[in-house]
Amino acid sequence: MKPRLGNFTWFGQEPGQKEEFRSPVLVDLFHFFSTTPCVMCSVSYMVHNMEFGEYLRKRREELKREDPQFSVRRVAGRIGVEPSYLSKIERSLQPPPSEQTTRALAEVLDEDADFLLALAGKVSSDLAEIIRSRPRLFADLLRQLKDMPDHAVLRVVREVRDGEW
Repeated sequence: MKPRLGNFTWFGQEPGQKEEFRSPVLVDLFHFFSTTPCVMCSVSYMVHNMEFGEYLRKRREELKREDPQFSVRRVAGRIGVEPSYLSKIERSLQPPPSEQTTRALAEVLDEDADFLLALAGKVSSDLAEIIRSRPRLFADLLRQLKDMPDHAVLRVVREVRDGEW
């Protein structure tokens, strides 16, 4: 399963304050820092102007066209929630579910879990723990990376992954 990149938009509190992102992980981490006391802002995530619930419904319906196992009732059963709850999430009548439920949805819908968590405005617990271990370093890193093009970020990722320390 490959991560799907979406167009994410961050809206700050000031009029016209807006930034575009394409990496779910960077959006995830940026959201974590935007909710810390030193940086107060409101955050909204959209994929091609789509909210979390709308995206879930579109993805599930897309899979359902090929396989009837992707009805609301069956998907809800596979992730351990009531069909009415999943339906309310898809219609944005309920906020995005917990990390555990979002991860289960990602597995069932063959999506990247970090992508869905970012779309839901959440940070995975493992990433949050990593950030909490060195908040100043990661805050600085993310602020430096935010304006870099995707290919440059990927080069940094490869260097960190493949480098010898």
